[in-house]
Amino acid sequence: MIRVVVADDQELVRSGFTMILDAQPDFTVVAEAGNGADAVVAAHAHAPDVVLLDVRMPVLDGLGAARRICAETAARVVMLTTFDQDDYVYDALAAGASGFLLKDLRRDDLVHAVRVVAGGEALLAPTVTRRLIAEFTRGRDRGTIAPSRLRVLTPREQETLVLLGRGLSNAEIAAELVVSEHTVKTHVSNVLAKLGLRDRIQAVIAAYETGLIVPGG
Repeated sequence: MIRVVVADDQELVRSGFTMILDAQPDFTVVAEAGNGADAVVAAHAHAPDVVLLDVRMPVLDGLGAARRICAETAARVVMLTTFDQDDYVYDALAAGASGFLLKDLRRDDLVHAVRVVAGGEALLAPTVTRRLIAEFTRGRDRGTIAPSRLRVLTPREQETLVLLGRGLSNAEIAAELVVSEHTVKTHVSNVLAKLGLRDRIQAVIAAYETGLIVPGG
């Protein structure tokens, strides 16, 4: 059973997500929260697998809550936002969030997203991926991963990292490299392990921070 905490300061939104998830046979919403501080408390009290966090909430915003939940618990975090509220994309992901989704996503996409994140993967809505890339275009100083660290990767692993950075799925990477999906999974696992990355989202960030991909290039 996948245990979920839903945190959003809008009661209708919160209850809507809760009803969608509770309707699934393998999900149970163990708590709801109307602000980031309560979300942190719920994450500690209920040991959820996934916490859905609205970006903008009172008392403690979603970014602050994500930092604490990711640092203090084993829960994986998915950030929720509207199209014009995703300025925090990079910082939320750097804080440890495993996904960033738009609130207008379809019911099935929400369910799929929670399952994917609970299973240890990470995901971004395509529009959010574009915003993430835009953050690098602005030239903000990140400095987390030095380009020299790429030397530990084989040429094929570097190719894989480039394609990860462009937001391609395993199937799309397999088609691009003309290899099997199983081989791609091996390459992705090697990239994450060698660079000490948690998931695919950190790989996207690494591809830009190291200059392997140049925004707009």
